Amino acid sequence: MKINLPRKEKIQQKKNKSGFSLVELLIVFSLMGVLLSISLAALGSTRKSARDSKRKADLEQIRSALEMYRTDVGIYPSNLLFGTGSLSFGNDIYLSSVPNDPLSSPYTYVYSRLTNNSYVLCAYLETGSGNAGCGDCSSGVACNYRVTNP
Repeated sequence: MKINLPRKEKIQQKKNKSGFSLVELLIVFSLMGVLLSISLAALGSTRKSARDSKRKADLEQIRSALEMYRTDVGIYPSNLLFGTGSLSFGNDIYLSSVPNDPLSSPYTYVYSRLTNNSYVLCAYLETGSGNAGCGDCSSGVACNYRVTNP
């Protein structure tokens, strides 16, 4: 059984339907876009800072192994193979795997033995919060964070 409503009641029924207008939807999506872009920007800087902290921790770990090596052997090693090699002498292993930079390319760690009793260990920090005037770390590779023997 079909009920025929008068014309005014049909119009009133249509006005009472709930929903969002196109303008309201555009405003909501615009706000979501702004919030998303702010979040992504903050996430990017946080990731750079985390990688820089890892770089500093890696260099301190390498420095500690180099000092133990020098204590036992009497001199610092002539070179280090980052990411693939280990730091050992005879049966003694000072560092089972020499860490590599978290991004690998274009960033790299640089080790240079200046004399038998001195070295320089360098990295490039993405946030630029390193040692001022680090220069090229005696290797031609730009760096802004340097670790040397104590």
